[in-house]
Amino acid sequence: MQRKLHTICCVFGIILLTAGSIEAQSVLGKGPELAGSRGGTQSQKLVAAARWQVGKTLTYDPAYVGLKYPGGDLPIEKGVCTDVVIRAMRKGCGIDLQKVVHEDMLKHFSKYPKNWGLKRTDKSIDHRRVPNLKRYFKRQGWALPVTDKAADYQPGDLVTCTVAGRLPHIMIVSDKRGTDGRLMVIHNIGSGAREESSLFVYPLTGHYRVGVLRAD
Repeated sequence: MQRKLHTICCVFGIILLTAGSIEAQSVLGKGPELAGSRGGTQSQKLVAAARWQVGKTLTYDPAYVGLKYPGGDLPIEKGVCTDVVIRAMRKGCGIDLQKVVHEDMLKHFSKYPKNWGLKRTDKSIDHRRVPNLKRYFKRQGWALPVTDKAADYQPGDLVTCTVAGRLPHIMIVSDKRGTDGRLMVIHNIGSGAREESSLFVYPLTGHYRVGVLRAD
């Protein structure tokens, strides 16, 4: 099994298209700095937990890393696009994607993508791959229509897209609007966790809204 550099979600070092300061306004109001520490809706907690990573996760590193299980993570200073979502869902929703994706793949391995030629699960990497997360979210009943209408997206939604024509990427919709009036996203596309006006920059491939976990 190949255990060296894996393309987890999108190319390392993609130069971000946005630059300079962005004036933004919140549509949900200020959430807790650390999601789960105070009250608030699930979407508020998820967004707050994603925003907490901005300024802490500073690099994009797609290298394979063996993780403890459950609750395994890389040092906060590095990660990829999926790690933003994994960390936010742990802090904001109390959902450990490493655990729930692994458990679902153990029971339904044939229903997950075979993009990497694997014949068994790998709890260090499976949850860090965008195609696997898309399949898990769909199996949970969280999938929503993909549209080009900004009004269809809400803070806390998870959105996937394709970068450079073939590389899968995932973002969390923010509760702040950019100067274009659209909701921003929080993601790591090459330079660490950032909050940017990038919702429709790349072709969208998936739209999900976190709900209650379904029992198998």
